[in-house]
Amino acid sequence: MASINDPLATAIPELEADPTSAADTTLDIPPELLAQSLGEYVRGWLARVRHGDSGVLPVLLAIVAVAITFELVTPNNSFLQPSNLVYIFQESTAYMVLAMAEIFALLLGEIDLSIGSVSLLGGVIAFKLVQPPPAGANLPWWLAIGAALLCCAVIGALQGTLVARLRMPSFIVTLGGFLLLFGILVLVLGGADGSVSVSQSDPNQSVIFNLDQGLVDPTISWIGLAVVVLTASALIWRRDSLRRRSGLVAQPTSLTAIKIVLLAGAGVIVVALCNVNRSNTGTIAGVPWIIPIVLVVLVASTILLQRTRFGRYVYAVGGNPEAARRAGINLPRVRTWGFVLSAVTAGIAGILLGSFFFGQLSTNTADPGQLVLYAVAGAVIGGTSLFGGRGRIVHGVFGGLVVGGIAYGMALLGLAAQYEYIVTGCVLVVAVLVDVLSRRGGAKGSGDRD
Repeated sequence: MASINDPLATAIPELEADPTSAADTTLDIPPELLAQSLGEYVRGWLARVRHGDSGVLPVLLAIVAVAITFELVTPNNSFLQPSNLVYIFQESTAYMVLAMAEIFALLLGEIDLSIGSVSLLGGVIAFKLVQPPPAGANLPWWLAIGAALLCCAVIGALQGTLVARLRMPSFIVTLGGFLLLFGILVLVLGGADGSVSVSQSDPNQSVIFNLDQGLVDPTISWIGLAVVVLTASALIWRRDSLRRRSGLVAQPTSLTAIKIVLLAGAGVIVVALCNVNRSNTGTIAGVPWIIPIVLVVLVASTILLQRTRFGRYVYAVGGNPEAARRAGINLPRVRTWGFVLSAVTAGIAGILLGSFFFGQLSTNTADPGQLVLYAVAGAVIGGTSLFGGRGRIVHGVFGGLVVGGIAYGMALLGLAAQYEYIVTGCVLVVAVLVDVLSRRGGAKGSGDRD
């Protein structure tokens, strides 16, 4: 121990403890990432589950439970018929994309309650702009969608600025935005009973109409599936191979092969179900256009959050804002862009929702209050944490599918909407309980290792 007269002790002042630094500076790498075989990977994954990091396992079990329950209780055990499964996915797409939009805010430790109104307003703007004068501007469909999403981006930027720059609570800012935009929506529609629609017979408007209702030719869908699977498989294999050759942490080769097989199998099942004739009077078969559209939104959002510097900043800000600030991250900029992305994604959901309602949008067919509640529910049920810093965009797809499955199952049973809310609410509470318990389990596991 240095004496009080030691020149080194007097020359170097004692550093103040950093409250954001971890007590244990040892690099904590998940054990399954260090696995050299499939067995080691499974044991490492099970260890993470025991310590509270269950990932998508709870929502996958919820999907299975919803499917089995409604298959047993619906008349003629019809819930899992191909026609119903395709319809469930079409109905769930709006909830999926809205949940993805909400995840951008939740990852930052914030919440966006305005996305229900933003989504409908974005859809109404796009529908209005493709109308011929004097009702609209007769814009090309792609320009109308672009203008609608730009309006949503401006709304998100304004709300994000109030939250990030002026330090206003996101709950209050977005709640005020929900009410304000809902009022504007009613004015644009011409009253509480107003509506706007696009026509399938008009070549320009039919593109928006067919975003959800349109079908891909069965032959083209199989060709598209082959292209997607081969491309994705090559990218996955190349990425893992490069990591192994570079001496970086990588998953076992057998696990990479299993992932590719599961990807191909899931794609084959989806395309096969969609290509079954779903009509008793004619021929309705083919993959709905909404499936590749949602896939594009999912892949783009996943790349943004998982493969870019901005995505790493989002997780850092949501996980520990003070540590992120000390690391030099511009917190206001990241938070503002998070709300912009949330609003733009919500606008996409609003356009898809109008297509699902056969090209019509109104406050009678879509309640913005219900949409925002289901968006939050879908994100949290999917596995995104309400406390920030933990979650993936794919969680919105799984959570939205659970919400849509419950809604359609209740409709098949002929039950009123209140029972749908009761069941969805119970599932939401269980999802939050799992999140809270998993965090406690993770903290306990960390303490055990110290």
